[in-house]
Order: sequence, then structure tokens, then C-alpha cells
Amino acid sequence: MVTVTSSSEFDADESDAPEFKRLSAEEAQALRESSPHVSPWRVVGLQVVVGVLVALVAWGYAGSPAAGASAMYGAAAVFIPAALFLRGLARQLRAANAGSALVGFFVWEMVKIVLTVVMLFAAPWLILQLNWLALLAGFVVTMKVCWVAAWLRPVRKDSLNKN
Repeated sequence: MVTVTSSSEFDADESDAPEFKRLSAEEAQALRESSPHVSPWRVVGLQVVVGVLVALVAWGYAGSPAAGASAMYGAAAVFIPAALFLRGLARQLRAANAGSALVGFFVWEMVKIVLTVVMLFAAPWLILQLNWLALLAGFVVTMKVCWVAAWLRPVRKDSLNKN
């Protein structure tokens, strides 16, 4: 059974919705300043640092340079594609329209995913005495840096003034 609704029912639903307010240029600028963001290049740099630390821990824990190399390679399978993705997106900022920028975003995201998969499949041929556990540890810990960076981003100024 199909239920038909009248246009007056739709009008009633729209009246419940909050009214949309267009921001002025000054209000938009104030909103951007009150919500600081984390640079994606800073996140990639943090991924490199964390990757090196995980490699050193793996090397020290396993007592084998191969474990450290495996962990570093796992980390590199995260930060190298991420850096390539960001470089590609930087060129999309100059795109003629939003549609081409969106297509560019998806293309670079696909390049990032494919490069990550290729690097992981190539690991047994590139790393002698590959330690899969160390590679996985380097990969997972380095990938989680994005979440840590989101938690550590600068706090909004107005939230500090409320306390």
C-alpha cells in the first residue's frame, strides 16, 4: 500500500527545521579562527616520527635489525602514500571548479590506496627476513596517528574561557 502525503504535511516538517542563516565574510573568518585545524603535513610528519620510533622499539624488542626494517617498511606503507595524496590534493586547490576538484580528490585517494596495497604485497621481495608482526605493528600504529592528531589538535579559545 502506498501512502500519499499532501504538500501541507511537508510544509509542517519544514517549519520544525532551524532557519538557515548565511554568514557574512567577517562571521565566516571568525568561525575559521575559532576552530583551529591541524595541518595534514604535520600529521604526515608525525607519522614519520612514530614510524621511526616503532621501528626502533621493534628492533630493540626482537633484537633483530630485520624486525626494525620490517616495522619501518610498514610505517612507510602509510606515510609515503599519504604524502603523495597530499601533494596531489595541493594541486587540486587550483582546480577550475568544484566538480573537477572532487574528482581529483577521489583519484588521489585511489592512488593512495593502490600504492599502499602494492607496497604491502611487495614487502616479501623488498625486505630480507621479513617479520610480518613487526610490519603489521608499524603499519597499524602509524595509521592510528591520524586519530591521535585529531585528539591533540589545539583547543578552541572560547572553550577555555568557559571554565
